[in-house]
Formats: sequence, structure tokens, C-alpha cells
Amino acid sequence: MAEATTKRLRLLSASGAGTPILVLMILAMMTLPLPPIMLDVFFTFNITLALVVLLATVYTLRPLEFAAFPTVLLVATLLRLALNVASTRVVLLNGHTGPGAAGSVIESFGAVVVGGNYAVGLVVFAILVIINFVVVTKGAGRISEVSARFTLDAMPGKQMAIDADLNAGLLTQEEARERRTEVSSEADFYGAMDGASKFVRGDAVAGLLILLINILGGVAVGMGQHGLDFGTAMQFYALLTIGDGLVAQIPSLLLSTGAAIMVTRQNSSNDMGTQVVGELFTKPKALWITSSILFVMGIIPGMPHFAFLLLAGITAAIAYRVQQRQEKVQQEQEQEEQQEKLVPQKEPELKELSWDDVPPVDPVGLEVGYRLIPLVDQAQDGKLMARVKGVRKKLSQELGFLVSPVHIRDNLDLSPNAYRITLMGVAVGEAEVMPEREMAINPGQVFGEIQGIKTKDPAFGLEAVWIEPNQKEQAQSMGYTVVDASTVVATHLSQLVQTHANELLGHEEVEHLLNKLAKSAPKLVENLVPDTLPLGVVVKVLQNLLLEQVPIRDMRTIAETLAEYGTRSQDPVVLTAAVRVALSRLIIQNINGLEPELPVITLDPNLEQILQQSLQSSADESVNIEPGLAEKLQQSLKQASEQQEAAGKAAILLTSPGLRSSLAHFARFGIPGLHVLSYQEIPDNKQVRVVATVGQ
Repeated sequence: MAEATTKRLRLLSASGAGTPILVLMILAMMTLPLPPIMLDVFFTFNITLALVVLLATVYTLRPLEFAAFPTVLLVATLLRLALNVASTRVVLLNGHTGPGAAGSVIESFGAVVVGGNYAVGLVVFAILVIINFVVVTKGAGRISEVSARFTLDAMPGKQMAIDADLNAGLLTQEEARERRTEVSSEADFYGAMDGASKFVRGDAVAGLLILLINILGGVAVGMGQHGLDFGTAMQFYALLTIGDGLVAQIPSLLLSTGAAIMVTRQNSSNDMGTQVVGELFTKPKALWITSSILFVMGIIPGMPHFAFLLLAGITAAIAYRVQQRQEKVQQEQEQEEQQEKLVPQKEPELKELSWDDVPPVDPVGLEVGYRLIPLVDQAQDGKLMARVKGVRKKLSQELGFLVSPVHIRDNLDLSPNAYRITLMGVAVGEAEVMPEREMAINPGQVFGEIQGIKTKDPAFGLEAVWIEPNQKEQAQSMGYTVVDASTVVATHLSQLVQTHANELLGHEEVEHLLNKLAKSAPKLVENLVPDTLPLGVVVKVLQNLLLEQVPIRDMRTIAETLAEYGTRSQDPVVLTAAVRVALSRLIIQNINGLEPELPVITLDPNLEQILQQSLQSSADESVNIEPGLAEKLQQSLKQASEQQEAAGKAAILLTSPGLRSSLAHFARFGIPGLHVLSYQEIPDNKQVRVVATVGQ
């Protein structure tokens, strides 16, 4: 029988019919008369449901693990109100027969809980309503409202933090999608809890009004229709009404408490009981002081000595046990440290020097001060190592070749909070971070200022503030992008490696790329190197592409273009220009996405002619610009570039093929955000729109 019932419930749940049936049952209780035995069953079920929901909130680790709580709260509230309607009907129809007219549950609560005294019952019921309405429900509603507002305000900052982690290679696309879904679900949950708290609040008010209406209606029915005197009518109907109110009010109080627990919970790896005990009883000093105060109060004449002294002894015993456990753990740690010190250290054997004693230069290095060592120590929960691996993986996928491993070591010559990034043994970046704080970066538009230590993001130079970890939610709600110290270092490393990617690509890496290509196109590689071009020329062309932020993932197209043009010229500049034309769709997509229109900046024809003449008269085929003209050109290009960036568009300078390489070199150092393209690099499906002309 039990198995059959379980199977039916599973079928109802699987078919989605459980909730509609429950709603129909609630409507039936409101409209159809129920016998007292059914009222007993439903009231008992109501109390059971409230207990199950309360315990589920206690043992939930994260609020989102019980995301259906607002819906459960609504259904439980409707069920309780439907029971109130059904019990009111029975009480008013049969209340003149005695206290057992509405079933055993209501009779028991009216007779046992309040001792059969309706005056006491009214007082108890009023106190329960005050506790539920004024304390629990009001507090939970306020917390729900504030949580919903701050969660919604913090959504843009959380989304930007996820995008920053994704761009830094710390998250995969799937992980980022899951985190975005979690952020959206969290906002939906707290928004629903804000609305659900209004149901609980209204339920508490409805319980009080139903009690008053039932007492007045019951006395009127008893005296007017059944000829009872006032005292008897009051005795019968008041006890039944109070019993009915208590049966409904106790589950209401349980659910209100569950709602309050849910909105006050924080994400934790422990349930509420373990978390409270773990945080409350870990300070023996506080327990000793409490025990002393209780002891002093217990020995004062006139005080209840037994209760105070008993609790003083229990508190002292708990304090002693906690202190003994902590001292034992500390002694074990000290013994382990002493044993490590007592292990005899072998003296290093002297040996002759060899080439192995000459340390090789690390392609990519990261040196940290001694206070940043915990960031790279996995034993101390350091996250920097994992994030550096994520950066390396992401850059390798984007650039098209395997980025060299990052060698991390401590450097006592640095200041404690400083780090230094080196390429080929030469420092290319250095900054300081605060591992105990988090960096709130101003992405360009924030709503107010936050207290902290002002600084600048080392990767992009944005205004930032070092804040305490407990200010993170506030900063995100104001529009700041908040990252920890490990992410700051990883982002800086990613930006520098991407900028200097051409320096990390050498003959060894190109050999690996060609060998990989040879597996799918062996004849192409065989005809390219060394028949058409030496390996050194191919390396130089790939380095030129990386220098201009063009990824080399499409090695097949690059190799085919070099094989075609390598028979005409072996000049790396000419070959680079040819490869750029072949990769034009990739270049334009990286700059302007899939937009059909391409806004560009052009040079005045007279200025372009002057530059062409300078290029033709130059011995090394580079543009030699007169200093005054160069300064004016740089200022004009910089101004036009800033206008495009302010409009949210990419800054693109469109020029002739002969000038492109020289102008790209000219803009690389003075105008970093400017992309220089030639007319040949514009795909046929792109519509060019001139937004500015420089030199007029």
C-alpha cells in the first residue's frame, strides 16, 4: 500500500499534476463543508508541512539551494487560510454542540494548550500574533527588501567581474555561463522573497481579524439561533475559535521563522547549526567571562542560586573543554615544527662548476615580494598559480602558439607588496598590490565614491581603490568592478604578455607550428620551408603579425600566402602586408566585430602625398617626417582616436598600402589604441564611412 502511494506521488510529480491538484484541494476546502476528521488530518498536515519547511531552511547551506521557498511559502499560506475558512464554517454550524464540534485538534489546542480558559487563550493568541507580526515578520520583510535592492544593484558589478575573469582566462565559457545564471537566479530569489514576505505579513493580520470575526459571529449565532446564554456561547465559541487560531498561528510562526532564517543566511559550507556552534563557542575567553558573571549573580542573596550556579558551571565546563582542545592543536603544531627543525641537514657536496650552473633566462618570469608569497603558495590557499595557468591557456588559444611557462619566484629585493614581470630576463612591468584587500576598479561610470586607498589598475591605468573585503557588495552596487589581488596580478601579466607576444615567438615555436600544420598539409609545409623561404623569414613575418596584434591561429592561410608571395620577394615587410590582406576578415572582425559599417579616419590627400614623397626619398623605405609635422600629425590622430573611443567605436586609420607599415609603427608608440589599415585590407562586404580627415 505504501509503495503504491509512493508511486502515485512520483507519477503526479513527474506529470506536473501535483500543484494543480493541491490548488484544487485548497479551493474545495474554501467552498465545500469538511467533516471534523478531515479537519484533524489537514491541520496535522499543516503543522507537519511547517516543521519540514523550517528544518529545510535550517539545514540549507545556501539560499539558492531552496529556490522554491517563496512558492512553498505562498502555497502553505493559502492552505492555512483555506483551513481557517473550513474550520470557521464548522465552528459556526456545530459550535453549539460543545468543544468537540470542530474536531480533536482544535479541541485539544483550546482545552490543553490554554487550559480551557478562553481569557488565557486570548492573551496567548495575542502574544503569538505580536511575536509573529511585530518581530519576526516585520524584521524578515525588511531584510528581504534590503537584500533584494542590494542584490539587484550589485548585478552589473557581478556581471562585469565575471566578464573580467573570463577575459583573464580564469573561467571557461561554461563556468562563466553558470555564474551568470547563478547571479540572475539570486536576484530572482531575493525579489521573490521580498514579495513572499508580504504574504506572511498579511497572513498574520488575517489571523487576528479572523479570530475577532469568529468570536463575534459565534456568539451571535449561539445566542440568536440556538438560544444559548452569553456565558455559554462565549465558552463554546471562544474556546473553539481560539483553538482554531492557535492551530493556524503556530504553523504561521514556524513559516515566518523559516523565512527569516532564509533571508538572513549567508553562503557557507556548513548548515546553520554547525555554523552557529562553530562561530559561537570558539572563544573560551568570552565563555569564562560569562561563567564568572553568572557565578557572581548566583551568590547574591535573594537570587535563584540553583539556576545561576548550574549554568555558570556548564558554561565553565564548555570554556575549559574548548580551551583544552585549542591548546592541544597548538601543541601538535609546535611539535611538528620542532621535528622539522631537528631533522639533520646534509651539507652540500662541493662539485666542479659546469654549464648546468649557468641559469637560463626565463622567457616569462614573475617575481614577488615576501608578503605576496601566500598568493602563490597552494598550501596557503594561494590562487595566483591557477590564475596564471588560466591566463597562459587563454593567450595560447587566442594568439595561436603555446605561450612559454611563467616561472614564479620570490625576490627579497622587492618591497613586501611588490611584484615584477619579466620577459627574457628584462623587467617590463612592476606594481604593488594589497593581498588582504580587494581592488575596486572604476570602469568609467560609477555611482558615488567608496572609502579606501586610492590607486590605479596596473594593467590599463584605470582609477581604482583598495577596499576591505566586506565592502565588495557595496562597491559592486555602485558600479565598480571588484577583483582580488591575484586577479590584478594575473590581468597585468595577461596584458603585458599579449603586448609583447612577438618577443616570445622564436624559431622553436615556429617549428612546432609548422610540424602541426604538416600533419594536415604536408606538401604545403614542404614547399614553404626551406624551398621557398628560409625559416628565419617566416619567423620574422609571424613576429610582425603578433606585433600588430594579429593572431596567427590560421597558419594554413598564412603558409599559403607566404608560399605564393615568397617566390616574388623575401622582404618580411612585403610578406607581412600580403598576409594581412589574406587575413583581412579576421583583422576587421577583431577590431569592429560583425558590424557592416566601418568608421575610419583618413589622411588629407596633400598630407598623404607628402608622406609618399618622403617614403620614396628614404633609403630604408621608412617615412621620415619633419619633427613639427610629426607632432601635429600625432596630436590630430590622437584627438580623432579619442573622439572615436568616446563614442564607443574603434579608432581606425585608413591609408595607402605603401604608408600602412610606417604609420602603424608611428602610431604604435604615440597612439596605442589606433588601428592602421590599408585600403586592400577592407573586405568587400564592409561599408566604409569616413568620420574624420586629418591634415585639412
